[in-house]
Amino acid sequence: MRIVYLAAGAAGMYCGSCLHDNTLAASLRALGEDVLLVPTYTPLRTDEEDVSDSHFFFGGINVFLQQHSAIFRHTPWFLDALLDHPAIISRVARGGPSIEAERLGGLTVSMLEGEHGHQRKEVKKLVRWLEREAKPDVVHLSNTMLVGMAAEIRKLGIPVLSTLSGEDIFLEKIPPPHYEQARNVLRERSQGIDGFVALNEYYADFMADYLAAPRERVHVIPHGLNLEGHGTRSRRDGAPFTIGFLARVCPDKGLHNLVAAAEQLLADPEVPPFSVRVAGYLGQLDRPYLETIQRRTAAWNRPEAFSYVGELSRAEKIAFLQSLDVLALPTVYRESKGLPVLEAWANAVPVVLPEHGAFGEMVRQTGGGLLHPPDDPAALAEALKRLMRDAQLGEQLGSRGQEGVHKHFTAPLMAQRTLDLYQRTVAGFRP
Repeated sequence: MRIVYLAAGAAGMYCGSCLHDNTLAASLRALGEDVLLVPTYTPLRTDEEDVSDSHFFFGGINVFLQQHSAIFRHTPWFLDALLDHPAIISRVARGGPSIEAERLGGLTVSMLEGEHGHQRKEVKKLVRWLEREAKPDVVHLSNTMLVGMAAEIRKLGIPVLSTLSGEDIFLEKIPPPHYEQARNVLRERSQGIDGFVALNEYYADFMADYLAAPRERVHVIPHGLNLEGHGTRSRRDGAPFTIGFLARVCPDKGLHNLVAAAEQLLADPEVPPFSVRVAGYLGQLDRPYLETIQRRTAAWNRPEAFSYVGELSRAEKIAFLQSLDVLALPTVYRESKGLPVLEAWANAVPVVLPEHGAFGEMVRQTGGGLLHPPDDPAALAEALKRLMRDAQLGEQLGSRGQEGVHKHFTAPLMAQRTLDLYQRTVAGFRP
């Protein structure tokens, strides 16, 4: 089957969606399918072998210029191609461009409007390539923020699917009047999608309501890991209990909740020595947030108790996870994917998570961790203390999580389920 997977780049950072898309494309190829993983906005960045195609559409520079200047909506395509060069886009993105939803309302609405928006020229480029060169049997969008291009693709007689990937987190930050406009256009355009893919039942239910889409059109296909290199924890005799945090460093991910819980643990005489190790992407806009955290932890007068180790490669990430006794991700928002949780489990690391979003479903399915009420540092501290005082429980939870990943969350299983959906969609497609 000829598959075009249009994946939104994330301005040079590792992101769960890019990792998912790359792993899925590679795994579909391993099944013998003809897959083109085509970046949009910015090049993809992944910690595994990058299998993305050399073609590139909706380059972030052109999209931005066409939004803000009518001149660039009519420039020759060869000039656009210069601005779409991956090296130029990567260089611009490296500086940490603003991706604040508050500033992107108008652009978001325009992109969702597709052939009626300011980026209609970009839609034409993509459609021409699909019709004359790629000629796919199915097109898969990495998220519904790309649905503006779906109507023109379907006119070619090609079905279009879309993954659901945390769109609500972005959209809910857009201020009026663009918020209402974006929601309305998104719902309207989503009616033309042939099917959606959610990574869990929670988000399938949530987004069916959010998009006003029939629930039967939302298919649940859990994320699957490439398990190569993952293994077991490397325990160190005499080392303090290590609490890990692996996520983008920003308020939404809740690092401040973990720090507040750690402060309660430090004040508890029954708690043994421990350290908090943080890893993940840090954007320019979130540097003040981390600096506030670091000033707060410096007041502990225990330099060994908190450290930020930065963004990690795949090998470094696995080594980081294997050094942990527990992974805690006390997110403020309701998580739709939970990729770091699966990666922790792949290395037999137990997790402590807020019981909202997909987390409760994931923990109940595998038995690989403990849950606590959201935005409750005291409850988080109690859950962590429980594991500190019961090493055997941590071993049991980690083993259950690892077994669950091997049973339910592997890349080959994800690819086969996705391929089955493609085949059903193509067979039942009605233009």
